[in-house]
Amino acid sequence: MSLAKKVAHNTLIQIFGKIISTVLGLFAIALITRYLGRSGFGEYTTVLTFLTFFAVTADFGLTLVTVQMISGRDWPENKVLNNLFALRLVSSIACLILAPIIINFFPYSAAIKFGVFITFISFLFPALNQVIIGLFQKRLSMSRDTIAEALSRLVLISGIILTERWQAGLNGILLATVASAFTSFIFHYFFSLKFAFIKLEFDWLVWKQIISKAWPLAITIVLNLIYLRADTLLLSLFRNIEEVGLYGATYRVLDVLTTIPFMFAGLILPILTVAWLDKQSAYFQKVLQKSFDVMAMIAIPLVVGAQFLSRPVMTFAAGRDFAESGRILQVLIFAVAAIFLGTMFSHAVIALDKQKTMIGFYVFASLSSLIAYLILIPRFSYFGAAAVTIYSETIIAIFSAYCVFKYSRFFPNFKVVFKSLLSGLAMGVFLYFLGNKYQDTLVRLFAVIISSSLIYGFSLYIFGGIKQSELAVIFKRKTASSEPSYGGPKL
Repeated sequence: MSLAKKVAHNTLIQIFGKIISTVLGLFAIALITRYLGRSGFGEYTTVLTFLTFFAVTADFGLTLVTVQMISGRDWPENKVLNNLFALRLVSSIACLILAPIIINFFPYSAAIKFGVFITFISFLFPALNQVIIGLFQKRLSMSRDTIAEALSRLVLISGIILTERWQAGLNGILLATVASAFTSFIFHYFFSLKFAFIKLEFDWLVWKQIISKAWPLAITIVLNLIYLRADTLLLSLFRNIEEVGLYGATYRVLDVLTTIPFMFAGLILPILTVAWLDKQSAYFQKVLQKSFDVMAMIAIPLVVGAQFLSRPVMTFAAGRDFAESGRILQVLIFAVAAIFLGTMFSHAVIALDKQKTMIGFYVFASLSSLIAYLILIPRFSYFGAAAVTIYSETIIAIFSAYCVFKYSRFFPNFKVVFKSLLSGLAMGVFLYFLGNKYQDTLVRLFAVIISSSLIYGFSLYIFGGIKQSELAVIFKRKTASSEPSYGGPKL
């Protein structure tokens, strides 16, 4: 099978798998919110958010540098994977073990503190998964990732059902989360055996090169964490736990939505990296432009739809107790749009190997966002948090785009964005006059979503938006440099 066909086939499978995984994830959220309620889900959100700070710090930039390292030619692929795996394990254990200790210095309830103690080990498994996912990305076999994730979601749902039956409360939900994470790792590792036998290897020369590439990313990721997750953590410190639950439920829905740009960017990153290494700047820019267009085409209808359907969406996603979070979704969806458009630029920066140049921008975004959080959250609660999140995601997207322009001279063409906005306007008119009248049942809500999506797609076609044939430009090239230059199966 040619590279283009293999990529197309792999992409379709991954999209289908992500849809299944997303549906299962939303179902899991629906079960958890309905069982725990606002307060309980607020505690659940606080536990996961607190642990996220330690897990992301432990990442040390290794997630994003994995694809770049194994796509390079300095070391054999398996040697890089083994050392990345070992370094990931060491950094994760070193950071995560601190969480159950440090939580005791925070003014949280005993339930939250014990929840951190139960759950901290679960964050080790996704950390190790990221190395394996990097291998899947290079081999164009991300379908293995989606299968593993879908199976882990089934384990999570089963655990939630058992928790409700046995009335195990918050601790039962957290144990189900641990079991789900462990299941995901077992299947990821099993599926990786087709390509490589990953084991622990401690080669300081390789570690040194990994760290030299990763440390700029490590700094930016920690700074990214401040402006991305500090909102929920500060909300849990300044406001009541029910408000954390409402904001957390909205964020869980957004987390599902933002898997789309990161999944797409993960597929594109190896292609951008190889194109830049081979000095194919024209192809680099063409791929990046088409990717930007696709992200715009998806982001714009999400923003428009949320303005009319946010309340029923949150009601069906989390339960009637969380209907109020629909107002939060109307605001936060603009941050999602910034993530969609900015993700391609942030990954292009990695392909250009210019991560260090972003550190100053991340420092500014993080410090300014943190100050804004401290001012706005105590006064405006989750709306203040949402407003700052929009600001931070937008400014990082702009900074990333500037960095890409500076080193590749790429400046996006906004023709498709404009056509998508016109199509979104047509969709908005439909929802304004008709959509609000048919949202009282799940079937009617889906009918409205499907109808408005069809109107958007038809309008985009009428206005001459991106054509299906143009998407092939991203994957049409097959060069010798795209093949592995050392041992391992050929693409």
